[in-house]
Amino acid sequence: MPRAIVDGDRVRITGVRNFDYRSVNDFTVRYQDREVQLSHLTGLDFFVSYWSEGVVGHTFLSFIFDNAPPLSISIETRPEVGEGFDPVASLFKQFELIYVVGDERDLVRVRTNYRKETVYLYRLNSSLRDVRRLLMVYLERINELADRPEFYHLLSNSCTINIVRYANAAGRTGRFDIRHLLNGLVDSYLYHSGRVDTTLPFDELRRRSLINEAAQAADDAPDFSERIRAGLPTMAR
Repeated sequence: MPRAIVDGDRVRITGVRNFDYRSVNDFTVRYQDREVQLSHLTGLDFFVSYWSEGVVGHTFLSFIFDNAPPLSISIETRPEVGEGFDPVASLFKQFELIYVVGDERDLVRVRTNYRKETVYLYRLNSSLRDVRRLLMVYLERINELADRPEFYHLLSNSCTINIVRYANAAGRTGRFDIRHLLNGLVDSYLYHSGRVDTTLPFDELRRRSLINEAAQAADDAPDFSERIRAGLPTMAR
């Protein structure tokens, strides 16, 4: 389980995942320590990943720094060996909750290049003050889970529900939207609430935000994060 140590402007995170994949089931396990500086936090990006495109997907965030690689945080279940995810079972305390902190060459690339999920990346226009607050909320929750485990719950303790909950704590204003639960539609919510580039029609924004081709071309290149963002629609932050 990851942990975070905050010392003024500096944050050291242990247990940052950066696996080296050869296939979905063949990989070198590698956990690292990462240090970031809050004063170098410049933005926030939002990923939506689909096992099959529809009304249900997986969402996670990357915090962007101007002097360090993006830091991805994904709220997931922690399956046991031989255990697969079951949405009904998740309502009855069957899966532990984990916050995976990792490098994008792991958290993004395993989805685009090995699991063959469909992944979209959206640049958010959140204020730096709210992004910093959100990161601090995440770090606090990461430490809480390391000390006191919790169960994943599809309706109340899941990826998108928690992102919205923590965004509220960090300054978001807005009401609950059914697309927070039907999170395969959450990019439509982001668009119509003005949190992403709205200068393009939504269908065009979505088409240009698909990163699978760029991720597969970049593969394990050191500049993976830069290459998956090349040409993405964006708004001035």
